[in-house]
Amino acid sequence: MAGTYTPVTLSVDVTGEKADLLTLLNDQRALLKVTTRNLSEEQARSASTVSSLTLGGLIKHVARVQRDLTRQIIERDEKAEIDMTALADAYELRADETLAESLDEYDRAAAEFDLLIASVDSLDEQIPQPTAPWDPEPAPWSVRRLVMHMLRETAHHCGHADIIREAIDGQTTMGAITEGQSWEA
Repeated sequence: MAGTYTPVTLSVDVTGEKADLLTLLNDQRALLKVTTRNLSEEQARSASTVSSLTLGGLIKHVARVQRDLTRQIIERDEKAEIDMTALADAYELRADETLAESLDEYDRAAAEFDLLIASVDSLDEQIPQPTAPWDPEPAPWSVRRLVMHMLRETAHHCGHADIIREAIDGQTTMGAITEGQSWEA
């Protein structure tokens, strides 16, 4: 698919809208991972801007979101609730976690999410959403909307990650993916 910043090869056999959505999502995933290239564990935990966000924490968070969305589609639990205590360390690599482990989990969660999306009969299938303090009576979302939510979540955090990485050592995502490219006609 033209229009991606990174070379994307899907791990699932899909066509049409599923292929379009998963291609764009995989492009954003690759861009997010670029921000972690060649980082030390200390740098992965570095809150290099005025926020407390770190690159390792962002990878951990987006992996968790993919796992949560996968679970929502599989379980379709109309009585599910968001566990606020489980979100306590959602953006933080604990002392017993490494960036490499978080990246591996991110890749596994992404592959499982994509496989599930490839297997659903229709992107229009309605999936119950968990209740949350900010949404006590949520309406169901279509599988399509869940994929678009994952795409938005990943793209949103790509922006955070690019700023955090630039503050660490000056590397930008676009600079990293275009390094060594020849732009001559």
